[in-house]
Amino acid sequence: MDLDSVCIRTEDEAPMRPLRISEDVVPMADFTGRAAHWFRRVAQDNRPLIITENGKAAGVLLSPAEFDRVVERRRLLDDVAAGVADLDEGRVMTSDELRRRLGVSEKEPATR
Repeated sequence: MDLDSVCIRTEDEAPMRPLRISEDVVPMADFTGRAAHWFRRVAQDNRPLIITENGKAAGVLLSPAEFDRVVERRRLLDDVAAGVADLDEGRVMTSDELRRRLGVSEKEPATR
């Protein structure tokens, strides 16, 4: 499974809107001349902006909220991948083994 292609979203977050090639790709010269405009537009429309240099993608501008969501998703996916790797390598234990290691009986309520 390709973990980079998984989209995880909570109920309260709006998904990033799809990229529109005709509106969301700008050359570096246009971006630098109107940077404040582009920052406002990205925040307002919740769409990424692709900045090109010599016809190739040189950068992507995201709103701060979208950047935070991307980082949070990546951390979660990295944690899931680490868990899958632990499972594949046999670095697991049963719940009974865990209770023994923690010195907790099965009937004890969990404390927070």
